[in-house]
Amino acid sequence: MRNYDHPNLFNFRDLGGYPIPGGRSTRWRRLYRSDSLSRIDPADASSFTALGVRTVIDLRRPREIERDGRIHAFDGLTYHHLSPVHAEWEEATDNDEPSDARWLANRYLDLAEQGHGAIRAAVEVIAETGNAPVVVHCVAGKDRTGVVSAVTLGALGVPDEVIAEDYALTSAATDRSMAYLRGLHPEIARMPNRWLLSPAETMLLFLGDLRARHGSIRAYLGLPEETYTSLEGSLLETTA
Repeated sequence: MRNYDHPNLFNFRDLGGYPIPGGRSTRWRRLYRSDSLSRIDPADASSFTALGVRTVIDLRRPREIERDGRIHAFDGLTYHHLSPVHAEWEEATDNDEPSDARWLANRYLDLAEQGHGAIRAAVEVIAETGNAPVVVHCVAGKDRTGVVSAVTLGALGVPDEVIAEDYALTSAATDRSMAYLRGLHPEIARMPNRWLLSPAETMLLFLGDLRARHGSIRAYLGLPEETYTSLEGSLLETTA
């Protein structure tokens, strides 16, 4: 099962079951992506802890954590706050870009470049076998979480089209997620609609941009070869 039904989480899913060339696939119940885990309350606790999550990577800005709080300190859970540096979207200089997909891909490329240190660190945490199962999250589980998920899957060799399809699954969660967030933070209602989109084309453009600049996803991350070996050992299995 890819998606999990939590009362206050709208974009939580398993990144297992994605194929890579050579007859392997990503392992189930090892890496999850999510919207903000700060919303887990007693109604969520039993279903969440039943997943056996050992590590949480929180990509939100410090002000977002101050505003909304962080996940409760469940027994056996290790928490990492790794906030990628990136420009505020209000400051974008390409707002006349007619393509929403291209505009969003530009934001992700900026995030990947400016926030490289935190993104690299997140993949290092994911690669450590003893840390699994791992959940990566931000506020909506779309943009920062989408970039970290994409480069992790890309480093494993998951095809771009598959990564883009996973990214686009967020669209199904957007209405419920934004209704919830607008109830807490009415100012979110003023957010431009293009900020809320998650078309597969955006992820394809972003991954293409990253390779054009760096040659490959692994070259972009710049991690030691043994880290990729550990990542594969933790997250890949042979398909029967």
